[in-house]
Amino acid sequence: MNDSPGWASPGSSPSEPSKGAEGSPADDASRTPPPEPPGAGRQGRPGDQPERPDAQPGRVPGNVQPGKWSAEQPPASAGGGWGAAPPHPGGPGHPAPGQPPGWGAWNQWGRPPAAKPGVIPLRPLGVGEILDGAVSTARAHWRTALGVALGVAVLVQLASTVANGIWLRGNDGLEALENNPRPSTDELLDAMSATFSSAGITLLATLVGTVIATAMLTIVVSRAVLGRTVNMSEAWRESRPQLGRMLGLTVLVMLIVTGSVLAGTLPGIVLLAAGATVAGSGLLLLGMIGGAACGIWLWIRYCLAAPALMLERQRVTTALRRSAKLVRNSWWRIFGIQILAWLLVQIVSLIVQIPSSVLASVIEGDGLRDVVLSGSLTFSWTYLIIVGIGGVLAMTVTLPLSAGITALLYMDQRIRREALDLELARAAGVDASGSAPPGPAGS
Repeated sequence: MNDSPGWASPGSSPSEPSKGAEGSPADDASRTPPPEPPGAGRQGRPGDQPERPDAQPGRVPGNVQPGKWSAEQPPASAGGGWGAAPPHPGGPGHPAPGQPPGWGAWNQWGRPPAAKPGVIPLRPLGVGEILDGAVSTARAHWRTALGVALGVAVLVQLASTVANGIWLRGNDGLEALENNPRPSTDELLDAMSATFSSAGITLLATLVGTVIATAMLTIVVSRAVLGRTVNMSEAWRESRPQLGRMLGLTVLVMLIVTGSVLAGTLPGIVLLAAGATVAGSGLLLLGMIGGAACGIWLWIRYCLAAPALMLERQRVTTALRRSAKLVRNSWWRIFGIQILAWLLVQIVSLIVQIPSSVLASVIEGDGLRDVVLSGSLTFSWTYLIIVGIGGVLAMTVTLPLSAGITALLYMDQRIRREALDLELARAAGVDASGSAPPGPAGS
């Protein structure tokens, strides 16, 4: 087992990447829940999906046996099982010894009691709890979360600002096209080369920065769920071995999604190039719609691959299969949460960036106003720097939010399908019902 706090898939390790792949014995074991003690109350818990009918006596969640955890984890409590709460002496309406009144009963929202050692309760999560968990992580671990996001945002915006300043401050090629309605191919390539160069540098910087931020912030969220702290050096040390795979995974998912969109539009483009204007236009429109729908479907299918790769120490292809398995039969729910998270991130980013854009236009009269009124693409360094500062602030706020939502969504799916909440309760040293374990526990 690796040193991740209870996240590695059953039997997997960096030297055994095939474990946990779809159809492997590890996944079959991970879907087998522990035997339910009388009164544990997990059968009727809202949000559980009917995907664990194959329970077998003596099996524990994820086939994780005592002694397979890292040294920093607490041992299983004597007589306490794997985090399942014993029946309350006074019945379901009475609290167990040491618990506050009403803790033993289901709350007013119809949810069972659950331990909450960190930012989320250890049970299937609602949409609001996932969003709140991401925000709570950024608040409780703000030094690490915001420090990681700020460092990445500065590097990304610095590269983007320099690239825009070099190639877009005076784009003579585009300005030459204003009085040339029928430019040649060479003139078009010359005009667009500066734009492509600037966009390429910005895309590369954003890709690398997002990979680093997502990897480190996923580690921060995994610790926050257990109620533990982590500093930037620890997050970097744990995420660094997986950064290469994380970059490959991100590029591969981008190519898969982009390739599906291009494949849908290719037949229409071919017909247009052959001179069939009407048929080509219609097929191009249908292809764009179909390709976009396929791209969105694939994006959701593989959206949980990044946390699976980081927290289970998987390889790229195994992480893709793990994501597909976790998303199966929950596509629409995950799609809704991801779209809501995307809209939230875009709104927050827009709110943060608008004041900097307005300030830059007020200070530099030849900035955005000249672009809108005269079509000129000449930006001053002052304008680019002010807008870049707004971009830094926006990325600093939104990176922990987006990474946190995806990581918590991954954990929620594993809780629903693989009883991960029991493993997390044991790793955090608490009972699944929220009480401290009766035996001694190390931290």
